[in-house]
Amino acid sequence: MINRRNMIAMGGAAALFGALPQIAAAQDMGRFVDLGFIASDAIVPAGVVVWLPPGYDHSGQRYGVVYMHDGQNLFDPKRSNFNKVWAADKSALRLIAAKKTQPFIIVGIDQPGTDRYRQYFPKPMMNLVSPGVKQKIEEQSGGKAITADAYLKFIVTQLKPRIDREFRTKADRRHTTIAGSSMGGLISLYALTQYPDVFGNAATVSTHLPLADPNWSADERSDIDAAWRTYAKEYLGPPAGRRIWFDHGTETLDAFYQPYQENLDAALTANGWQQGRDFSSKVYAGAPHEENAWAARLDDIFGWLLQNY
Repeated sequence: MINRRNMIAMGGAAALFGALPQIAAAQDMGRFVDLGFIASDAIVPAGVVVWLPPGYDHSGQRYGVVYMHDGQNLFDPKRSNFNKVWAADKSALRLIAAKKTQPFIIVGIDQPGTDRYRQYFPKPMMNLVSPGVKQKIEEQSGGKAITADAYLKFIVTQLKPRIDREFRTKADRRHTTIAGSSMGGLISLYALTQYPDVFGNAATVSTHLPLADPNWSADERSDIDAAWRTYAKEYLGPPAGRRIWFDHGTETLDAFYQPYQENLDAALTANGWQQGRDFSSKVYAGAPHEENAWAARLDDIFGWLLQNY
């Protein structure tokens, strides 16, 4: 079995809960603000780190915000579960310097370790799949309750208001993006579904559309495809000004994704989403399911999603 697939089942490696040291960077590289662990009635305390773009301290202007899951794996290899990172700040610096996007803020939200799977799982899918598939999903979540709704509530009612209060943000949905990979892709898509007035854009990278271990039978896969078509029609609906980035590679865990993604792309198109305008769906040949691969295409992701920031 692919090692990365074990990560899906176990919620990633154990979260690294050591305090992130303040990173003092030159002003033209932006700077980090460590908010520490934010207590919540909805979820276990989540570590949050904010990256502010170059010029933030002197410009007086307001900035769009990208909220990203798996915060341990975004910036600092020492905090990463895999000694690899998206290098999200470096991507932002390149795009800003090239004037491909306006400067923007990144908010990294740590994942909770072994509870990652159930915190990032889109809850409606439990009721759209067959009982047999649902049982296997429940086994993968360790029989514990899905907590995605509580996690999104934390972001929308607690974290985002704090970010908008303490930093100079553009708080409207057009300038609010949510992004993640694998299970983080699922919860990003779910956020766009549940809070369409809050999030205007979502990056769903190497999205784990098989929902659990991808070694499904043909009938089970057909059942999951049907569930995604229903989800797209009944929960996601027409674009209504929202935009989604989808992608996947072709190696390791990503090798399973193409038929699921093609099914979802067709469902979005049937719902009025226009590819290239409302959503993008890219295949990166030879790319595996891991942070270095996501870092390599993050300029594409940010560049497309944030072009109107």
